Amino acid sequence: MNFWLIKSEPFKYSWDKFMKDGHTFWDGVRNYQARNNLKGMELGDLCLFYHSNEGKEVVGVAEVVKTHYQDPTTTETAWVVVDVKPVHPLKNPVSLSVLKSDPRLSNIGLIKQPRLSVIAITKEEFETVILLSNESA
Repeated sequence: MNFWLIKSEPFKYSWDKFMKDGHTFWDGVRNYQARNNLKGMELGDLCLFYHSNEGKEVVGVAEVVKTHYQDPTTTETAWVVVDVKPVHPLKNPVSLSVLKSDPRLSNIGLIKQPRLSVIAITKEEFETVILLSNESA
């Protein structure tokens, strides 16, 4: 199993909307590294759902339910999507400032490559964020 962090601006597609929809394809990726990360996703992989720009916090966990295929929002064959479904919201959102302050997350891609919208993370990083969610006030 692989672990990922996927980012969305909440005014474009929020966790609440995702929960209401129950399923979506992850589109709009127009960066080759992020696209390659989408191509690397496998069924059952888990993703941290991060609200970018406003909120700047991890808010939930999603699961990959369909591997990559042509992005239906464009005719350009270079771009792909995956299907994801919500698993559960985090007990407490984990803010970017908390992520940055935890030494266990010093190498997480969100900090190293903050502009990337689909980021591979380690199992340990995933589990650390979940622990921080349970500890947050």
